[in-house]
Amino acid sequence: MLSGCAGAYATPDASAAPSEPRAKPVGAACDAEPVQQHVGKEATQEVGKIVLEQSGARALRWGPPNSAWTMDYSEQRVNIRYDENMTITAITCG
Repeated sequence: MLSGCAGAYATPDASAAPSEPRAKPVGAACDAEPVQQHVGKEATQEVGKIVLEQSGARALRWGPPNSAWTMDYSEQRVNIRYDENMTITAITCG
């Protein structure tokens, strides 16, 4: 049953080990507005690191194409959705 949620946390490069987010102050809230310029770029780990830093979020969640998302909300998380071509389609907080 939990395997259905696993895809929501996959990185774009499945062969690469997931990286730990940098420690941020407790209560750091995500702001997706400053990172909207990354929509349309290739979904890479490097872009993910930049989005995480620029958004002020403490955690990053990748949204692969055609994947289910859990409905839990975290104001400390930035979400990056991408399509079959590894192009970022949306960046949101939550």
